[in-house]
Amino acid sequence: MKAIALTSFGIPEVLEELEVPVPTLTDTQVLVEMRASSINPADILMRSGAILQSPIADKFPAQLPIVLGFDVAGIVKEVGEKVRHFKSGDRVMGLVPMGSYMDYVAVEEDHLAVIPESLSFEEAGAAPAVALTAWQALFEHGRLQPRQRILVHAGAGGVGHAAVQLAKQHGAYVIATARDYNHDFVKGLGADEVFDYTKVDFAAQITDPIDIVVDSAMDPSTIGTGLPGDRGEKNYSVIKDGGSYISVATFAINQYPKVRGIDAHFFHARPNRADFDSIVRHMQKNKLSIHINETYPFTAQGLLQAYRKSEELPKRGKIVISKSMW
Repeated sequence: MKAIALTSFGIPEVLEELEVPVPTLTDTQVLVEMRASSINPADILMRSGAILQSPIADKFPAQLPIVLGFDVAGIVKEVGEKVRHFKSGDRVMGLVPMGSYMDYVAVEEDHLAVIPESLSFEEAGAAPAVALTAWQALFEHGRLQPRQRILVHAGAGGVGHAAVQLAKQHGAYVIATARDYNHDFVKGLGADEVFDYTKVDFAAQITDPIDIVVDSAMDPSTIGTGLPGDRGEKNYSVIKDGGSYISVATFAINQYPKVRGIDAHFFHARPNRADFDSIVRHMQKNKLSIHINETYPFTAQGLLQAYRKSEELPKRGKIVISKSMW
């Protein structure tokens, strides 16, 4: 089968189509014929090699070639002996630890959800990582309640634009940061206020304390230290005593000295079928829409173009890799 692998780090990088064996399933895995995937920030940091210079480098493969990709949407082709919730022919979406840019992907049963016919593979392929991260940031770690005030950084990005929608649907007052050309887009998602963090001091604009900050935007210093940086210090200044600072970028924040009882928490999304099922229901009921910025074919050249696009402004939503264009 075909896989598209990274064969050198940095820019210009090299992506090649390789022939690799179809994965052998364990008893708890599902073999999915990949129809769509997408690009996430961790893929970008892996591609450049930057993540291998960080304190969390040991969590990622360093030996080339590397097949990138976390999201997968497609059709079940085979199931392991202990799999009970899926069967051949099911349309599904889910997450893998890394390596979804392949014709066939082995996925743990609990890391998948069935998707309806009304949801395209492209929409489903864009959703898993960002929707699951936003969902767990808000409801598991932030314990969001109606009428709370929430600040979402990078409100036009993958995690951010999902978090804005979910928080608004839950009855929160939503403030977001985004560049000025994305303000109408973010307000259209439900944000009550939007500030351009490149032009104004968002902390000076926020007059009432924030209950929860959801931050998926990495401060330039964070990749090396994992600490909050300048933007993180401003986040602390707007959060009320005993509030929550939820980050998917500042990986050392859990060890940061506690400030005014604020629960500062870094996390990686935890794949599980129950959360994925909830996300699918929200998407099916039009309570959550994953914006697809561009779609590229599942070829080495298509993937290269997709990564080039991921470096350009404006950034909005997700960039998708699809077999329907191949």
